[in-house]
Parts: sequence; C-alpha cells; structure tokens
Amino acid sequence: MTVAPPKIVSEAEKLRHEIDEHNYRYHVLDDPIISDSEYDVLFQKLKKLEAEYPTLITPDSPTQRVGSKPLKEFKEVKHEIPMLSLENGFSEEEVVAFDERVHQRLHTTDPIEYVCEPKLDGLAISIVYEKGKLAFAATRGDGEVGEDVTENIRTILMIPLHLRGKEFPKVFEVRGEVYISKSGFEKLNREAEKKGEKIFVNPRNAAAGSIRQLDPRITATRPLSLFCYGVGVIEGIKIPDKHSEILALIKQFGFPVNPEIKVSTGIKACLKYYEHMAEKRKKLTYEIDGIVYKVNDIDLQKKLGFVSRAPRWALAHKFPAEEVSTVIEDVEFQVGRTGAITPVARLKPVFVGGATVSNATLHNMDEIQRKDIHIGDTVLVRRAGDVIPEVVAVIKSKRPRSAKKIHLPKVCPVCHSHIETIEGEAVARCTGGLFCRAQRKEAIKHFASRRMMNIEGLGDKLVDQLVDTKLVDHVSDVYKLTLDQLSSLERMAEKSAQNLLDELEKSKKTTLARFLHALGIRDVGEATAKELARHFGDLPDLMSANEEELQSVPDIGPIVAKHIVAFFAEKHNRDIIQQLIKSGIHWEKVARAKQLPLQGKTFVLTGTLKSFSREEAKEKLENLGAKVSGSVSAKTHYVVVGEDAGSKLKKAQELGIKILDEEEFKKFLHH
Repeated sequence: MTVAPPKIVSEAEKLRHEIDEHNYRYHVLDDPIISDSEYDVLFQKLKKLEAEYPTLITPDSPTQRVGSKPLKEFKEVKHEIPMLSLENGFSEEEVVAFDERVHQRLHTTDPIEYVCEPKLDGLAISIVYEKGKLAFAATRGDGEVGEDVTENIRTILMIPLHLRGKEFPKVFEVRGEVYISKSGFEKLNREAEKKGEKIFVNPRNAAAGSIRQLDPRITATRPLSLFCYGVGVIEGIKIPDKHSEILALIKQFGFPVNPEIKVSTGIKACLKYYEHMAEKRKKLTYEIDGIVYKVNDIDLQKKLGFVSRAPRWALAHKFPAEEVSTVIEDVEFQVGRTGAITPVARLKPVFVGGATVSNATLHNMDEIQRKDIHIGDTVLVRRAGDVIPEVVAVIKSKRPRSAKKIHLPKVCPVCHSHIETIEGEAVARCTGGLFCRAQRKEAIKHFASRRMMNIEGLGDKLVDQLVDTKLVDHVSDVYKLTLDQLSSLERMAEKSAQNLLDELEKSKKTTLARFLHALGIRDVGEATAKELARHFGDLPDLMSANEEELQSVPDIGPIVAKHIVAFFAEKHNRDIIQQLIKSGIHWEKVARAKQLPLQGKTFVLTGTLKSFSREEAKEKLENLGAKVSGSVSAKTHYVVVGEDAGSKLKKAQELGIKILDEEEFKKFLHH
C-alpha cells in the first residue's frame, strides 16, 4: 500500500478541516459561505486523495459517514444515566401546579428560573464521544436500554464526527431529538409516491423509521436533522452550574441547539413564552407539540430529584390537541390487565393528530352518561401526540333518530364473569381475576417483563400460545412447564425450550421490589414497589398491613393503600403467591427502612465489576438505603472501583473520598 507523502497528508488534513467547517456553517449555523458546487469540489478532491492513498482514511473523515454493509440487527445499549420521560401538562392550571410543587419541595417563595424549550416531535437519541471522537449512538428505547444506531447517526451531516475545539472531555454524551422538517417530510413522501412505496403518516414516524433502518445507506438518503437539549455522562471537565450554560457548551462543541430556547424567570413568563410559541408554531420549519420547562439551576434539579422515571424539575406543556368530527358506528367493551372494563368507540375512520383513527376511548360509563354519547352520534374526537384518541363531545344537532343508548354489559365479554361496579369508583371491573383470559395473558406478560421478573424468551406471542393451548392458566403455571410441553409448541425447537426453562430457573432469584412490581397490583409501579420493600422488609408483614400502616410509606396515599389491601385480601391472589414461592422464587430479606445501614450515604460505581453487573450492585446498595449517583462530588461518601475505572477514580482520589475495590466492596456489603 502506497504511503502518502507528508505534503499529501497535510493537504488531506486541511481538506477534512475545511469540509467539517463548511458542514458546521451550513447545517448548524445556517450560514454557508460557499456554494453547493464549491463544496462538492472539495469533497471529491478529498475522496480522490483517499482513493489514491488509503492510509489517509480516518474513521472521522467526512467521506466515511456512510457504511457499505447493512446490519443484521441492532445491538442493545444500556444508558449509564437513564434517559427519562417527562411529565405532561395540558392546561395552564397544571403548569401552575407544577411550579407550586417545585417551590414547595425547594422551600422557597422566590421566582424560579426556567429554561423554555420547544418540544420537538421526533426521536430521542444519545450520542457518546470519547476523547473528542464519535464512539457510539443509541435510541432512548425504554429509557434504560436503547438500540445501537451509530452507523445511521454518522450519516447526519449536522452531527460532528469529532467535537469542535482542541480540548475535549474524556467522555461527552450529548442528547437530542432527531427530526425531519416539514418540507423534508413532504419531499420524502412525494418521492415515495413516485416509486409506488408506502408513504409516512407523519414526520415523527418518518424520523424514527429512518434511524431504525438496518441499512445506513437508506438512512443517508433521508432528510434528517437534530436539535440537542441536554447531556448524559461527562468525564474530564466540570459540568456547568446551569442548564442554559450546558446548552452553550453543547453549541461550543459543534452541535445544533434550538435558537428558540429562552430563559424565563417565574411561571408567568413561561406561560407568556408558551403563548408566543403557540402563535409562531405554524411558521416554524419543523413540527413541535408543546414546550418543555426545565429548572435552570443544576443544584436545584438535584434537590428536586425524580419520581419513578420522570424528573420533578421538568414539565412538557402540550399544545391543545387537534380535534375533528366523525361518527360512532359501534361500541365494544375491552377488558384490561386489572379487569377494568373500558368502553371503546368504533369510529368511521378519520385523520387526526397525524394519524388515521378508527377507535377512541370512552373511558367509563360515567363519562358516557355525562357526555350523553349514543351509537350513531356525530362526535368530536381529540388526539394529541401519542395520547390515546378520545371522544370529547357529541354534536347533538346531528343525532339521528336511529341513535342507540350505550349500556354496560352485565357479564365480562371475555370470561362471562360478573361485572362489578363499586360506589365512588368510575371504573367497572370483571370479577374473574386471574381466571379471566384477558387478564391472565396480560398478567403473565407483565410478570415476565424485563423490569419485573425478567424472563427472557417469554414474549407476548408465546404467552398467548401457552394460554390458548391451556398449558398455562395463571402466572404460577409457567414454573411448572416441562421441556416436552414447550418443545411440542409451534415454532419452539428443543434448544429454545431449554433456554426458556433456564431463564425461568434464573428468574427465581429476584428482589422483593421486583416481585411486588410483577404481581400487577393496581398503581404499584417500580418506585412504589421499592418503597414498600424498604418499609416492610419482607412479604408477610406487607400482606398483613392495613390501610393506615400502608399510608405511612412515602408516596402512598389512601387510594393506593386500598388497592394493596384489596389485592392481598383476595384468596386466589394469596394462593398464587404461595404457589410462586413454592416453585422456588426467593429474595434476600430487605432491612426495614428504619434499620437501613446506608441511609444518607451516597455511592458512585465506576469501571467493570466481575461478580455482578452495575445494575445488581446498584440494587444491593439501594436495598441498604444508599443513594447511587452517576458523578463524583464532595457529597459522595464511597466510590466503588472495578476494572478500567476512568476519571471518576481520579476525582475521588483528588477529593479524598473513600475508595473500595471489588473485594473490599463485597466484604462491605457482607458486613
């Protein structure tokens, strides 16, 4: 292979730098200083040099954005810092209530400084740079685990292959929203129509579909753009004190940040910004579906913390939903996982909120009576973003004589058990419990989910098959399955069957919090399950607790307490729990909240641990009352160090924080 002479090496470096600068000016600053044809000349010149001297090619060369081979599948990527979802607000009252909660938690009456950001309707993405160079990119996924879409992200010209400047952090994770502009979306669909291909319903679907192409060459043809709105893991530099300063840092490193973002003091100023953007919305070149308010001060964000998987310091204020009129052709009653009977309107199909809608929720019988909804009525239907479409109101002037009243059925449409209505509760419920097929399937799927019992291989289709073939009647039966039974199922080879049995065996070792979450008790999600486990320590004490005792647990009010008591009062629920425990499900007893030895202590985990995963180590510490943070500060009490520990170890040494290697950590946990 011919080695390029120094003069050619220098020329290639200069060309790469020039092309990067022009990409930045064109795609990020929207201020090009050369024509497209002049840009093409530079690009082709670099391409020719690299073809002549292949040793010149570097991974971050502008010519190397598009890979040549399609992927077979996307690999999973675990986010070191979860990508959280946002709480939504749909009215001014909800925004004011959010601001009041922020003030109450911070114990202040001073106006809060917020950053107001347009909420793009796109696909959330995380891009990680190591020593200034693009290392990998991932979709948000479920917030904890996303898909590796590095090759596709590299094709977006406004995303730098290396950070701008000369001094870079060791690790820099930027987060943003990939989107397609209004004009880009129209052009994409016009081209699809010409080729006789399926057109996209809305820009968000187009952006998501483009990023999830296994062939990056297809992604490269799509008009994708990006706005960055935050950071994840940062190592090697001090993180700024304010969110607005973080945005400035993101821009400094060469990323596009929405120019409409504004810092506002006080919630009235935020609402004024919202009104301004609502008016400006149609003139924007991209779709937005609301405004995000974020507390600007990072220390205040940390004090406010999180609830479940959403930050307490941010709110998405959605624009009013789009509404159209259509006709209710019929009403069906669906049975949910908890037995809730939900009336669903079958509509004459209509396009609303970026999608064709043929079904809409009617919520419950109280809502049907309040709105006086009949079959045959012309109604207003509302849809906003991913919210389930709903019937807003009846246009009574268009009611036909043939319109029929809607009646709640007396028996469950799935299992024919009695339908129960409770005074004070709007929702009617099937009394079939875990015997109702609709509830059984959903209960098993919920139980097997990754964040519950994590039974890999027990997916939706297999659960349907197991219940339909009567191999499984309820949750505890999955642990009675045999190799012969599983191998006899359609599309289930002996190896797959054995893998599932191994996963079932592996799932038996769990935590009390995961088990409680898996049971599917109404309103008992991941965060509530953890609080219950910490407070009661073990299952018998929780099962015998009354409503008053339950309400002494943080974040549990009278309604959730009633649901928990009602769940454990049912004999069939207690029987199934006993069967699950007899099958071998077990967990380490959790120290009760008042006895937690690590209460008030903050830990940071860094490097790779051999004995357990990062998530397992975090869970063990949290069960002992500790808080596990993603960054080292003066408030950190211990740093646990595995192999290949990075800058967190160095910072801990500088601050004189107690450092535990893996063996010391294991002894620490034991004692």
